Amino acid sequence: MPASREGRNRVLIAGGGIGGLAAALGLARKGCSVLVLEKAAALGEIGAGIQLGPNAFHAFDYLGVGEAARAMAVYIDALRLMDALTAQEIMHIDLGEPFRARFKNPYAVVHRGDLHGVFVRACRAHDKIELKVDGEVVGYQQDGKQVTVRLASGETHTGAGLIGADGLWSNVRKQVVADGPPRVAGHTTYRSVIPTERMPQDLRWNAATLWAGPKCHLVHYPLSGWKVFNLVITCHNDAREPAAGVPVPEPEVMQGFAHVHEKARKIIQTGKDWKYWVLCDRDPIDRWVDGRVALLGDAAHPMLQYMAQGACMALEDAVCLAHMVAAFPDDFERALEAYRARRVLRTTRVQLQSRAMGEHVYHPDGAHAQLRNAILRAKTQPDWYDTLEWLYGGNGLGEDNFGP
Repeated sequence: MPASREGRNRVLIAGGGIGGLAAALGLARKGCSVLVLEKAAALGEIGAGIQLGPNAFHAFDYLGVGEAARAMAVYIDALRLMDALTAQEIMHIDLGEPFRARFKNPYAVVHRGDLHGVFVRACRAHDKIELKVDGEVVGYQQDGKQVTVRLASGETHTGAGLIGADGLWSNVRKQVVADGPPRVAGHTTYRSVIPTERMPQDLRWNAATLWAGPKCHLVHYPLSGWKVFNLVITCHNDAREPAAGVPVPEPEVMQGFAHVHEKARKIIQTGKDWKYWVLCDRDPIDRWVDGRVALLGDAAHPMLQYMAQGACMALEDAVCLAHMVAAFPDDFERALEAYRARRVLRTTRVQLQSRAMGEHVYHPDGAHAQLRNAILRAKTQPDWYDTLEWLYGGNGLGEDNFGP
C-alpha cells in the first residue's frame, strides 16, 4: 500500500470544488502548505450558472481573485419576481449604483465552470498548493498531532489537519457526524443552457428572473457575455430518490408546468438537452469539527437553491477558515473551533431560510400566493436593502455580519 510523502505541517483538503479550492487558496495565502485531494479524474465543475451576491465578491477580494472573477461575470440590473400564472411582475430589487454603494460590491451571475477555473488557475500558480486528482478520501485517523487520510486507492497522506470540502455526500462528514444520507426535498430541478437567440426577444432581460407558481418555478439569466441563457426550472413533484444530472426528454420536463402562463411555458420550450437533479439538503448541525478535522461548504451545511447562496457560503467558509488559522498559528484545533463557532449560526440561518423561501415565495398557491404578493409589493427599494444587510454586508468572518 503506497504512502505519500509525509507533510505534518500541511493541511489536507478533501474535495476540489469551488469551496475546497477557495479554502486551499485562503490557507496558502496565510502561509500554509496545502494538498487538495479530488476524487474525480480531472478538476472541473458540473452545472451551468450560479448567482453571486456581494458577499461572494467580498470573499473573492479577500482570497486575491477579485479581478479575475469580475472579468468573467455578467452584471445584471435586477432581481425580478414574476407571477408564473399571470406573467405580471410581483417585485424587483434594483442592483444598480445604490445597491453597489450600499454593499460595496455588485451582484452578478457567472458560469460555474468559469468561476471554478479562476480558482484552479490561482491554486496552480501558488507554490504552496498541490492538486491531486483520482484522490477520493474515504476515511481518516488522527492522534492529536496529525491526521492521516486513506484514499479509495489505498494511498495515504498525512498533514496537520483535514478539511472536508467533499460535498453533499461527504465521506469526511460520515466520520465526523455519522448522520446518514441527505434529506430528499421532493423537488426536481431541470437544467438547460440555450443560445441567446433562442430566448424570446421580449424576455431577454438583464436580470435574474424568477417566475413563481403553484408547486413550481422558473429561473433564467444571461451567461458568458450574453452568449447563452441559463434556464433552471423546478417542480415540487414529491420525488423520493436522489438524482444528479440525469438526461430527461422534453415532454417529461413540461409535465410539471402545464398550468403556468403561456409566456413561462414558451421559455421552457426553448430548452434542449435537459438534465434533472432531485434536490437534497440536510438539517443544520453544530458539530462540524472532530479534533483536527473540520467540514466546509456543502459537507457542513448543504442547502436548497432558493437563496442562491450555496457557493457564496462555501466561499465565506474559506475566508473564515483562513482567518482563524492565521489567528491561531500554533493551535490548529483551536483555529477550527473558532471557525466553526463563527460560521454555524449564519449558515444555519441560510439553510432554514432557503427551505422557507421554497415554501412561502417560490411555490405557494391561492391565498398563500396572494399574501406573498402583498407583502413583497409593499417593500420599497431601501426596505429591500435593509432586509439584505445581514446577508450581503460582510464576508463571513464572524458575528459582526450576522445581523438582527
